[in-house]
Amino acid sequence: MKFLVKWRWELISPFAGLLLTLAFSPFNYSYLAIVSLGFIFFAWLDCSALRATIRGYLYGLGLFGSGISWVFISIHDYGGAPLFGAVLLTIAVVCFWSIFPALTAYLSVKITPVKHKNLVVWLIPIVWILVEYFRGYWFLNGFPWLQIAYTQLNMPLKGFVPIVGVYGTGFLLALSIAFMVAGIERTIKYKYAVAIVIIIWGSGEYLSTLKWSHVIGKPISVALIQGNVAQDQKWRPENRVKTLVNYRDMTEKHWDADIIIWPETAIPAYLAQVKKFYLDPLSAKAKQENTDLIVSLPARGKNNEFYNTVLTLGKNEAQYNKNHLLPFGEYLPLQPLSGLVLDSLNIHLGDFTPGGDDQALLKAGGYPFSTSICYEDAFGDEAIRGMPEAAFLVNVTNDAWFGDSIEPHQHMQIAQMRALETGRYLLRVTNTGVTAIVSPDAEIIAQAPMFKQFILRGSILPMGGMTPYARVGDGLIILILFFGLVLLCFFGRR
Repeated sequence: MKFLVKWRWELISPFAGLLLTLAFSPFNYSYLAIVSLGFIFFAWLDCSALRATIRGYLYGLGLFGSGISWVFISIHDYGGAPLFGAVLLTIAVVCFWSIFPALTAYLSVKITPVKHKNLVVWLIPIVWILVEYFRGYWFLNGFPWLQIAYTQLNMPLKGFVPIVGVYGTGFLLALSIAFMVAGIERTIKYKYAVAIVIIIWGSGEYLSTLKWSHVIGKPISVALIQGNVAQDQKWRPENRVKTLVNYRDMTEKHWDADIIIWPETAIPAYLAQVKKFYLDPLSAKAKQENTDLIVSLPARGKNNEFYNTVLTLGKNEAQYNKNHLLPFGEYLPLQPLSGLVLDSLNIHLGDFTPGGDDQALLKAGGYPFSTSICYEDAFGDEAIRGMPEAAFLVNVTNDAWFGDSIEPHQHMQIAQMRALETGRYLLRVTNTGVTAIVSPDAEIIAQAPMFKQFILRGSILPMGGMTPYARVGDGLIILILFFGLVLLCFFGRR
């Protein structure tokens, strides 16, 4: 019994991490983010840096163990790894990313002077977001999954997203929870804590009513082609012709749309292999029908480098090569160690080259648009590079790697945030789902059923203008938080 009492925070920490996963899509119990973070903030008070670190790590195991459990599906079902190796690698991935909540806990407790515990109300939220930024943007090319701001798409704090983006909104969420905890703990007066929370959330509710972009043209009709090709069948040579014919036939029925879009690597062949006999006739047909066709496939460069590519066919023929590559999916960091480990598990991954930051915007439906391929839609700074010229966003994705798991829903939620940050419509086309049309306020206007061949028809409006976030990106808020941390350390020590 004494053991349970002494280690109660450690025993409950993994379950608190699990609660945060339930705040994300597809569960969308957004209020559980408040419960989960409130618990872990409480758990870090009045304990040593070591105990806080242990609690943070256990919290991370609960969060990532539930929130990215779909890693196993991609490794075992489609990556070809044996069961035992896939289990070990999945556990290793979860254990690795759990280091970051532990790091947040350690820094929060270690930096705070014992005599100035009231500083924790600011310190924990700042450290949380700075660690999220390091994990989500810099470390190993970034892994921005399960960042707390994404839980707020249906909450009042959503109003801050077009102004301060994911990291600023996440900070305000963490700050309001820290004030609640401080008020309950009487570190600060309860009435002040309540007032601060009401101001933050009330401001978010008001900001949600504001419009940061405006319509600049007539409606554009779109047809989004969801091919629903199983991942384990997609690249088999005997299925190539069937796939090419299928996409062509699905497209033939919708030449009346202004824009037709296929999902990521819908064409299971390299550009040079299909250009003359397949793509050129499609481009000619699109030009004849006054339609822009957007397709995706891998391509080889002049020096035999490989690109993940999007092409526009019709009257505006152009090419975009994916720039922000997926670590351990499209390139291998930590070489040669990562290569040796994956080879030992019989997992063979792609080796792609980034397309570069200076690529021109593609054009369709009479307007330039911002393109992202799969994982790129997880980075706000990538989407705003095309602003204000881009009139809408296009994301092509293949989440078939993760089967019928929670990953496609989490990924859709992340993509919705890009529409809100930029004040643009988003056309998101996937192989197996979630294919959808998203409004500038991140609402899903239309959605295709998952795991079915489907053509999603609808229309969007070309948008102009710039949100405050699109003007400054993530850099400003991160800089402010960093200097806020420096000031807290300086005055706290004094």
